Amino acid sequence: MAYDERLARFRQAHLNPFDKASEAPPQERPDGGDPDPGQRLEPPSGDPGSALDLGLAEDHFSRPVGLILASDVQQLRQAIEECKRLILALPEHSEQQKDAVVRLIHLRLKLQELKDPGEDEPNIRVVLEHRFYKEKSKSVKQMCDKCSTIIWGLIQTWYTCTGCYYRCHSKCLPLVSKPCVRAKVSHQAEYQLSICPESGLDSQDYRCAECRAPVSLRGVPSEARQCDYTGLYYCSSCHWNDLAVVPARAIHNWDFEPRKVSRCSMRYLALMVSRPVLKLREINPLLFNYVEELVEIRKLRQDILLMKPYFITCKEAMEARLLLQLQDRQHFVENDEMYSLQDLIDIEAGRLSCSLTEIHTLFAKHIKLDCERCQAKGFVCELCKEGDVLFPFDSHTSVCTDCSAVFHRDCYYDNSTTCPKCARLSLRKQSLFQDSTMEAEP
Repeated sequence: MAYDERLARFRQAHLNPFDKASEAPPQERPDGGDPDPGQRLEPPSGDPGSALDLGLAEDHFSRPVGLILASDVQQLRQAIEECKRLILALPEHSEQQKDAVVRLIHLRLKLQELKDPGEDEPNIRVVLEHRFYKEKSKSVKQMCDKCSTIIWGLIQTWYTCTGCYYRCHSKCLPLVSKPCVRAKVSHQAEYQLSICPESGLDSQDYRCAECRAPVSLRGVPSEARQCDYTGLYYCSSCHWNDLAVVPARAIHNWDFEPRKVSRCSMRYLALMVSRPVLKLREINPLLFNYVEELVEIRKLRQDILLMKPYFITCKEAMEARLLLQLQDRQHFVENDEMYSLQDLIDIEAGRLSCSLTEIHTLFAKHIKLDCERCQAKGFVCELCKEGDVLFPFDSHTSVCTDCSAVFHRDCYYDNSTTCPKCARLSLRKQSLFQDSTMEAEP
């Protein structure tokens, strides 16, 4: 008997202090004797509170040490299911139910952390020419371009391609099958200039043009969505009904209504929108006869090209960096023929005409009023020898195509003789040739 008492005292000293079952009052023995101190009573199975203690007493929130085993994830899933049943069993709006909901949230966060560990992920990963950079934003909600589900930045690691802005979960990176669009833009920067060149689902074998998933117009097994830019059909995972201006419709029809395009086409058009790859005089020369704004923009661009030599040779203009006014449209100071899709969009909206007119006025003011060096490079009409100093970008002047001399427009077209400067240069060349011939004779 003394041995039994010592064993009971030993067990009481080593009971788990966090086990609430050990705090339950001792029950009387059926025979009326004292209860056995060493006996541990189990709580009734129908008590919801007991499930909360038994199923969730394990500390699932501590970070696992070493490798994460599959059993850890399985135990968390079992605890989550037990917590769900517990929430349904507890009285509504009770404190116990609220505590169980909080614990369920923590368990799910822990499970997601085990399935998608973000601490060990590298900052930069390269997949199929994509240069993925790990995002650090936790509050922005994005959509994964691969699995078409929400990226919860608070609990999930996600990456963005610095080239084409392709976004996906870290777990979806190995599944990416589409190369980076920026590589195509760098190697072959051109548009599809046929309006929605459809060829039919049969030419695609009734499969998505990108991921090759089965599609049909009936929506079984997946809805076939047509891209207005490529004319191809895509599944709902590759075509999110994004809207974009189609270059072919803008050039041929002057139509800027956004159309539904696939994700791949949208990223390609977004990267190409500011690239000057459209030569309108060759693609659709008749467009200048029907769109007056294009004629106005072309004249402003031609004047800016005539002003450029003044700025290059002017110290004050270089210090003021006047040409940087067009840093967003560098092709405007290189030629007057190439346009970007963004140029056409701004012309249709009326934004480009206003901004370019202001820059033109600023440039002309520097040359004609502010800078004495630029004023000294003006011209005097040699046909009438009257009037103010002329510049090649003035609206009432004409420029000789051979020697670049500037004249009044009326004087240039009314005078049937040749350009005085061209005649003078021709006589000088003849005299130099005669002098060299006479010196060569013995």
